[in-house]
Amino acid sequence: MKRISAIFFVCCLFVGLLLTGPVQAYELPLGLNLGFTSFLDGGPPAGPGFYFTQYLQFLTSDEFKNNEGNSALPSFADEDLNAQVLLSQFIYQSNQDLLFGGKWGLNFMVPYASINMRYGVPNTFGFPEDNGSGLGDILIGPFLQWDPIMGAKGPILMHRVEFQLIFPTGDYDANRELNPGSNHFSFNPYWSATLFITPKLTASTRIHYLWNDENDDPNRNFVALGADDTQAGQAIHLNYTMAYEVLPKQLRVGINGYYLKQITDTQLNGNDVNNRREQVFAIGPGLIYHVNQNTHLFFNAYFESNVENRPEFEKYNLRFVHHF
Repeated sequence: MKRISAIFFVCCLFVGLLLTGPVQAYELPLGLNLGFTSFLDGGPPAGPGFYFTQYLQFLTSDEFKNNEGNSALPSFADEDLNAQVLLSQFIYQSNQDLLFGGKWGLNFMVPYASINMRYGVPNTFGFPEDNGSGLGDILIGPFLQWDPIMGAKGPILMHRVEFQLIFPTGDYDANRELNPGSNHFSFNPYWSATLFITPKLTASTRIHYLWNDENDDPNRNFVALGADDTQAGQAIHLNYTMAYEVLPKQLRVGINGYYLKQITDTQLNGNDVNNRREQVFAIGPGLIYHVNQNTHLFFNAYFESNVENRPEFEKYNLRFVHHF
């Protein structure tokens, strides 16, 4: 019986290593804007000036997905991933035209993440591990904000472009797969817009393009394959919302979601690595409560599906915005 148990253990260890291997590195930055922003995203709620925004996001996952959208880990792993993200944002919106009528502004964001990865068995199988709590990658984004296009009953469209620069300042450990920081620079510009379908009904979107620089201290899974450097693939990701004003100038409720699609392969030493492209779709309910013209509260819930090469999350997002 002891021999049979030993053989079973060795077989499970081999299967576990085979299934996890380099599949679980998750190269795209964990701190991407997937659902952080939502309703009325195309413009600042109170015009030019200084804004402070505090985000608190809770994430939970009990399944890692592989390239085919199936469980990446064996069932006995019983994985349980929980994370909390605190994101402090400082914005200045000028009242000065700079280009094509757009008013210049600057966005500065500092994230802090706490990641807790647990399993139903001792992790002797090479399953993904977390790097605990620490600072994430700092983001700096110059932007252009256009004044609302007005109609007979109020605004029709407001929109903005931002050129986000994500710097590798966050905590990173190449011997852990789940890190607050990415250890590489990223360029993540976007266009954001809000359409007033009627004075009470709005639809918003934020469409990002993501480019990632090389990681010169690659994850241990890649090092085992002989990697000196890796480069995460390019991606498109977007947020989308629709909201209806149920209490005049006070409460809007609606739906919110996001979508991410990696469009180029991750590279190892400059060569493409197949079957690693990430994908996710999410949708859920949300609301925005206007305390007054200068103070606003957002709540968003997201439930993911169609996930590939990522953990499948439930997310709950709280956001406080104040205009000085």
